[in-house]
Amino acid sequence: MIKIFIADDHPIYREGLKQFLHKSFDRAIVDEASNGGEAFNKISKSDYDVVLLDIDMPGRNGLEIIKDVKKEKPKLPVLMLSAYPEEQYAIRSFKSGASGYLTKKSVPSELIKAIEKVTQGGKYLTLSIAERLALTIEGDIEMPPHERLSNREHQVMCMIARGNTVKDISEELSLSESTVSTYRKRILEKMGLNKNSEIISYSIRNGLIE
Repeated sequence: MIKIFIADDHPIYREGLKQFLHKSFDRAIVDEASNGGEAFNKISKSDYDVVLLDIDMPGRNGLEIIKDVKKEKPKLPVLMLSAYPEEQYAIRSFKSGASGYLTKKSVPSELIKAIEKVTQGGKYLTLSIAERLALTIEGDIEMPPHERLSNREHQVMCMIARGNTVKDISEELSLSESTVSTYRKRILEKMGLNKNSEIISYSIRNGLIE
């Protein structure tokens, strides 16, 4: 028996994934959540063998949840399943504590391999991720400016890039508007940018928003 938890804000995707997992694993128990807060509450109260986590969800995003999960349950493997290409979020996910990273365009058989690998205590890296990690460690590739941002700053930057106002962001993330404004200031400074339109242009150019 394997207990799997899915955190994703798209109901149709969750349902399809649940059906696939039930067919692929004998006696699979699959639980789910549609947002970050609900996901962390369920994960902290129950025992799962693996968590399949989306990055871009309402409220607390996947990168924040990973860190909290690892504090609460350090041995619980978290496998990121994201719509974003590996080069945008894979390294950031591993630094946050993920055991593996797959895009939602991956073939189903690769997901099964990844789940089996991480539930046995290993890390699941595609060849391209492994090469990129090696080059990063060796200093052979220059990290893009957005990699200087913390996970929260990165989340705020993406929300600004999608056209959210400071008020919108404060309400969704349960932060004060002054705190959001401080994050915005840090983002502009770290990125060497001057205004929101430049954040939008940069995020689109680097594939950080859908």
